[in-house]
Amino acid sequence: MKVVLKNVDIIHPEEKLNLKGVSALLNDGLISKIGELTKNEIEGAKEFDFTGKLLVPGLFDMHVHLREPGREDEETVITGCNSAAAGGFTGVACMPNTEPAIDTAEVVKFIKEQASKHLVDVHPVAAASVGRKGEIISPMAELVEAGAVAFSDDGTVIKTSSVLRRAFEYSNMYDTPIIEHCEDESLADGAMNEGINSTLLGLPALPSIAEDIIVSRDILMAEYTGGRIHIAHISTKNSVNLVREAKKKGIKVTAEVTPHHFTLTDDAVKSYDTNMKMNPPLRTQEDIDAIIKGLKDGTIDCIASDHAPHSLEEKESEFQFAPNGIVGFETTVGLSFSELLHKNKLSIEELIKKLSINPRKILNLPIPKFEVGALANFTIFDPNFVWTVNISKFKSKSKNSPFDKRLLTGKALAVINRKKMYVDDQWIDLTGA
Repeated sequence: MKVVLKNVDIIHPEEKLNLKGVSALLNDGLISKIGELTKNEIEGAKEFDFTGKLLVPGLFDMHVHLREPGREDEETVITGCNSAAAGGFTGVACMPNTEPAIDTAEVVKFIKEQASKHLVDVHPVAAASVGRKGEIISPMAELVEAGAVAFSDDGTVIKTSSVLRRAFEYSNMYDTPIIEHCEDESLADGAMNEGINSTLLGLPALPSIAEDIIVSRDILMAEYTGGRIHIAHISTKNSVNLVREAKKKGIKVTAEVTPHHFTLTDDAVKSYDTNMKMNPPLRTQEDIDAIIKGLKDGTIDCIASDHAPHSLEEKESEFQFAPNGIVGFETTVGLSFSELLHKNKLSIEELIKKLSINPRKILNLPIPKFEVGALANFTIFDPNFVWTVNISKFKSKSKNSPFDKRLLTGKALAVINRKKMYVDDQWIDLTGA
């Protein structure tokens, strides 16, 4: 099948491409030409007019929860991938806090098989310890061979320094990062950020130092072992500073931030809306300012949604007893463009690096190439499209978002990968006639 993507602006920061008003010709999902096309080249092609829209390497979300196996009532691999595609992502890395945990080759292979025919690439992150209990490291060689791209006990911290050390020593053999949910469990029995708002609202508090302590521990252990540490959903000013200083020393540390942590403060919790409850909790404006600075200077490498679907029944409870987390696939692009690009915090090239290039680098995954013969792996979006979030239209099984009815600027229009295209709520097989 021949497809023409007409009049797009193409940006690929890694290949230093910045082209205005060109067209891309695809044959059976492979790139045939990028540039000016002749009438003969266009003849017989299915044409999509994307005048003034941006075409970039397919976006990648390196921190998501697909809930399968175990909680298929909240999400499945397929519904999660549908939601990811609708949000503009062509690849994701799914976290191991499933039931059972992703701690055996069988579970890794099961997840990859579930996603094998979908447009979205799914790369499992395996548990760092058996059952995520923090007692015995998982069979890392077996898990890497099955397709795991990193290790984490996400949802909880790797409990002891001795287990963390062994996890680093074994993961070093495969050059895979340890992704850490940084939270000192002895301080982690709160429902929101510790501060004046937690006092006013009468809610049990989770202090920012609970994150800072583990970030510091993990950086020191990464330095000691030579391992690669990736700080998940960083949220505090001190943690950002710790990562910045570690990078200056040459320690192998990377970090991600979620859109809700650079968009919302703990003032939002005053509504007692359980969709404002997440872990790490919403912090202060001072923390957001530090995060924005960290994104700008490269301390924070990427943006990840931490897509965490929960059922309506679970979220409809008292704030302190509700589960943590929100869905994020379908709002990440809009929030990132609204809060970072359009407020002149990041350039479009910097934003694409955070959403596409850097996550793949951290996980040792290939960067989509814009060259003849390469598999087309694109996200096409309109950075100036103004739209209103409507959770009832989400492709995810779950609707737990604090951003319903929020006005955003910037939206994905289409994704192409694995010889498939999703556009205008349609799935197109690019190998078809």
